[in-house]
Amino acid sequence: MLRVLIFSLVILAPQAFAADGLTLLTFGSGQESQDVNIKLEILALMTALSFLPALLMMLTSFTRIVIVLAILRQALGLQQSPPNKVLIGIALVLTVFIMRPVGDSIYKDAYLPYDQGQMNLVEAVGIAKVPLSKFMLSQTRETDLEQMLKIANEPIDLKPDDIPFFVLMPAFVLSELKTAFQIGFLLFLPFLVIDLVVASVLMSMGMMMLSPLIISLPFKLMIFVLVDGWAMTVSTLTASFG
Repeated sequence: MLRVLIFSLVILAPQAFAADGLTLLTFGSGQESQDVNIKLEILALMTALSFLPALLMMLTSFTRIVIVLAILRQALGLQQSPPNKVLIGIALVLTVFIMRPVGDSIYKDAYLPYDQGQMNLVEAVGIAKVPLSKFMLSQTRETDLEQMLKIANEPIDLKPDDIPFFVLMPAFVLSELKTAFQIGFLLFLPFLVIDLVVASVLMSMGMMMLSPLIISLPFKLMIFVLVDGWAMTVSTLTASFG
């Protein structure tokens, strides 16, 4: 896939940099024909949209949120409720909420000047990368960052502004996974205690054939609702990003 993309860009680049852009469609024939052109920026944007789901998981808070919500559902003993689509929707909403300051900075400092013709696409991307890198760096553990720098054969004592973006991305993802499992472990503990208590009571009563999950599930749901568990989970997730 990557080779095909590079080959296409090499073949199409000379035409794309022409004044009229890259010819996409042609209507009619002869002198009455009319060309429909597309600029290189639009072509690059359309290509980048296919990588949007991967970028959403690697550059934002989405990964941590969706993992914690999935672990919470497992701790409650629920297999399909809330459904996966609901969990992903909640994660997307919280991601937009958490990433709003970064998005506002990118919009004001990069998109608006580019849209007004004050800078080109390369300069806009470079400026947009700054607030995103600051966010990712603030959530990345030093040990994970050092590990990625060693793998990339980069100096460990680099300044934050000098850290390559493609080294910061895997370090950020590793840190997000660790933090998500730590939060999930803390969420899992109280529900594990309830399961152990219910299982012990059933064993003492000689009801070994009865599944403890059937008895513990209503208690876990009742306690989760009484303590306003969803609000506590959301507040914990948002607070974990500082």
